[in-house]
Amino acid sequence: MPDPAFSLDKKITLVVGAANGIGRATALAYAAAGAAVTCADVEEPGAKTTAADVEKAGGQALPVRLDVTDGASCRAAVAATVARFGGLDVLMYGAADNDPVATVLDMDEAVWDRTVRINLTGAFLMVKAALPPMIARGGGSVILIASQLGRVGAAARPAYCATKGALIQLARSLAIDHAAQGIRANTLSPGAIETRRMLQRHRDMDEARRTLGPKHVLGRLGRAEEIARAAVYLASDASAFMTGSDLLIDGGYTAV
Repeated sequence: MPDPAFSLDKKITLVVGAANGIGRATALAYAAAGAAVTCADVEEPGAKTTAADVEKAGGQALPVRLDVTDGASCRAAVAATVARFGGLDVLMYGAADNDPVATVLDMDEAVWDRTVRINLTGAFLMVKAALPPMIARGGGSVILIASQLGRVGAAARPAYCATKGALIQLARSLAIDHAAQGIRANTLSPGAIETRRMLQRHRDMDEARRTLGPKHVLGRLGRAEEIARAAVYLASDASAFMTGSDLLIDGGYTAV
């Protein structure tokens, strides 16, 4: 029999970045595990598609357009979730900017500011909005999608590496500050995953596999569904004794 600790039955979840990639896979996995899911994304059509797919499979979903750079939009997404489902138990933050390849010398200040605003400040704004209703229900789980590049560096990715490393530290701080209120906070750090983000830097997925696959001990890129399973673990009671940690799922990228 399945371990009931991994069930998300009766849990209310909000997935930021649900239109595609890891966020979409996580929203579908949460629903399959029994959760109600708010599918939030700046790409409203994609959020609606994910929500519709959840409902086609028999789940409960709410699509929401969300601009994580706007505090009012973050508060509205949380308020819509509470109004529709009656509360909030899990926040998964997966928004990330498509930062260009550039060194500090070449990077425009506006690009740096936008990357920080989406990758890091957006997480702060969403957590700030989500904590009160989570605390009101006795606690919950905050999951921030970081990266293996939050632990190791990468050429010409200063803004991305800096913000992903900062998310790991933000989760640790949240864990310390809000443990007494029943809040657990962790980061989830994927390696290179086969999502459309790969196409920002590679001609096609085959090129991405050839270039990045060998950098992982397992010799391949990861799949969004593999990260989503870890997100279910962090959202569930199976991870009840885990907080302030970074769950690294990188195919061995940082092992060598």
